[in-house]
Amino acid sequence: MTASHSATTAPPQLSTSERRAILDKVLAALEKRFYKPEKLNDDWRAAVDHHRPLIEAASTPDGFEQAMTDLLAELHASHLGFFHGSARRASSRAALSATYLADETPFGKRWIFQDVHSGGAASNAGIKPGDILLNVDGREIVPPEHPVFAMGKQTSLEIVGGDNQRRAVAVDVARPKGKKLHFIEPTLVEARHLEDGLGYLKVAMFPGLVGVEVANEISRAVEGLGKIDSLIIDLRGNTGGGIGALRVMSLLTPGMIPVGFALDRKRVTPDLDSEKQRFRRFHAIPASKNALWLLALKFAPAMLAKTPIVLETEGLGRKEFHGRVTLLVNRHTASAAEMIVAFAQENNLARIIGEKTAGKLLSATSVKVGQGFRLALPTGAYHTWKGAVLEGTSIQPDELIEFDWQAAQANKDSQIKYGVESIGNRQNV
Repeated sequence: MTASHSATTAPPQLSTSERRAILDKVLAALEKRFYKPEKLNDDWRAAVDHHRPLIEAASTPDGFEQAMTDLLAELHASHLGFFHGSARRASSRAALSATYLADETPFGKRWIFQDVHSGGAASNAGIKPGDILLNVDGREIVPPEHPVFAMGKQTSLEIVGGDNQRRAVAVDVARPKGKKLHFIEPTLVEARHLEDGLGYLKVAMFPGLVGVEVANEISRAVEGLGKIDSLIIDLRGNTGGGIGALRVMSLLTPGMIPVGFALDRKRVTPDLDSEKQRFRRFHAIPASKNALWLLALKFAPAMLAKTPIVLETEGLGRKEFHGRVTLLVNRHTASAAEMIVAFAQENNLARIIGEKTAGKLLSATSVKVGQGFRLALPTGAYHTWKGAVLEGTSIQPDELIEFDWQAAQANKDSQIKYGVESIGNRQNV
């Protein structure tokens, strides 16, 4: 995965009038495109009045960025952010291919690694689920402050694992690649047998808009498992991506079932149930990128007219494991991965085990607001075919099994263990 940047210079020092002009452009963009205009109410205007003096008086670029971020937080929406094009910092999710949670430890309240995707920067450095993070580059990090990692350099982390010993690890956060920064992409798809007849499929993310490559990897992985009569699909720590998620949904059912669609605020009407029947449907991820131009031609009219496109499963045919599928999810399962979970739950196609999901299902874009700064904002909400809008609402698993970081330190995965036992119990009924 890559992150492009429109500038390589540091954020500029701004005058009060320049900061005011950027703020006004941000407010105008929100008024025009924010997916839920009813949130821009009297409380929002009061928040703007409260934060404006702090934003206009910010003395440093970092202070200005933080003041703008504090204002945007008042909207309580995902996919919303303010940053400079030269930003060379990243979260652990992006830079390390890892997630974490806060909990009490022998060292006080700390961040504890939860998902560590194979092949990612954290995994390559020897970090494991359950490891406790103490500091980054010698600086102690204590929740609620989140660690931020400088891109394009090696970062030193001090962590504590199951042996209760402090150790330093060097993490290659990102590598410059021309004008872009290249993240160390994790292993996207993993598959293995857990027991005789029981397959395990893990998908770390769904890169790419259409997701041809990840969809092909998923299909090859399932075919490589051979004859299986039950399947665990692991979406823990999967923060989403593109349409490649449709391949997982298509593995849950033999036929073609409508999944859902994204709507901007202008398209939400009282007659949506009948109107959605006329939306064009996307129901086949091509086998090769060479066919993408045909897709572009097919869907160009809908895209130009900004008409929603319905995702529909691909009709891959009957699988032996249908009816005996378990999805593993956690608090970091988001976006396109949550679309899979919602689809499975609405159509009773899989058992959901783990933690509540993130509740982050919006389509988003970013716009220039001056002086190299950009506003990322959500422009549409995802609707399931049966009418649920999940943004801000976590999907509840059928069986709530929390992440046990002490067990993880002992190389035990309690959620997978429960999933295997659950499938065994269902088979014995």
